[in-house]
Amino acid sequence: MSSQENAGSPADELRWKKFPVLDDGFVCLVDVMGDDSSVVQAARVSYGAGTKKVSDDRTLIRYLLRHRHTTPFEMAEIKLLVRVPMDCWRQWIRHRTASVNEYSTRYSLAIDAAQRTAPGEWRTQAAGNRQGSEGVLPEEVGRELSRQEEELQDEIREVYQHRIAVGVAREQARKDLPLSTYTEAYWKVDLHNLLHFLALRMDHHAQLEIRRYATTIGEQIVRPLFPVVWEAFLDYRMKALFLTRLDTEVIQRLAASGDAVPWSEDAFLAAQDPAWQGLQRCRERDECRDKLQRLGLMESAS
Repeated sequence: MSSQENAGSPADELRWKKFPVLDDGFVCLVDVMGDDSSVVQAARVSYGAGTKKVSDDRTLIRYLLRHRHTTPFEMAEIKLLVRVPMDCWRQWIRHRTASVNEYSTRYSLAIDAAQRTAPGEWRTQAAGNRQGSEGVLPEEVGRELSRQEEELQDEIREVYQHRIAVGVAREQARKDLPLSTYTEAYWKVDLHNLLHFLALRMDHHAQLEIRRYATTIGEQIVRPLFPVVWEAFLDYRMKALFLTRLDTEVIQRLAASGDAVPWSEDAFLAAQDPAWQGLQRCRERDECRDKLQRLGLMESAS
């Protein structure tokens, strides 16, 4: 019997426990196969219980994640039940490395809930990122938007329910439901692909709504089930910096320039990669600058 099957294990305590997300969503653990030791066992193949110290297991897991040896992490799996707005689910389902079974509005009535936005949560379009947001609209504007949203969702729900009442087929009655309508799905994924999902969707560039789901899954479910893996994941993925060849060469040129640290914007531009010169907008240059600022090697943006 594995440690996950013992009474009082993290899996037993978490199974079917709903963690709320947004105004009416949730995530919960349905089942799990494996734990930290499963990753170690897969890596060693002939690993025998009790033959290695716990510290050895931690060292191995950290080595595997640090050097991107992914196969051992595929030996553990998690199955979740999620309740999520359809627009957020569209982003989620793009991760094609999981097995999915979604609630069907062809067979069942649509879930009678839609995600609503609080007056203080209406975000403005980001100036430098076409798919992102930054800042929030004034409260008075937000109140009007929230009022309109509530009226629109209520009207569409009444139209949907009327169609059902007069006998319209469910598969057709649903066609005008908003993307804010909640759906539910079972989502089963191996640990390697789950960590990849979390790395992308917990990142500050991800849309806030799906970021809240990813953060809840990571902190409330993955962390207690795989504590050593989670620690390594934070150290080597979420809180790490990846330096490209161009980044490294910029740092080398700055170090050779003799300019004092923290380096100035002028010094950075003088040391930038030749391919970036002359470009008014350059995402790679911006990312390099951000890395140097995070490391304290360059003056922070005012």
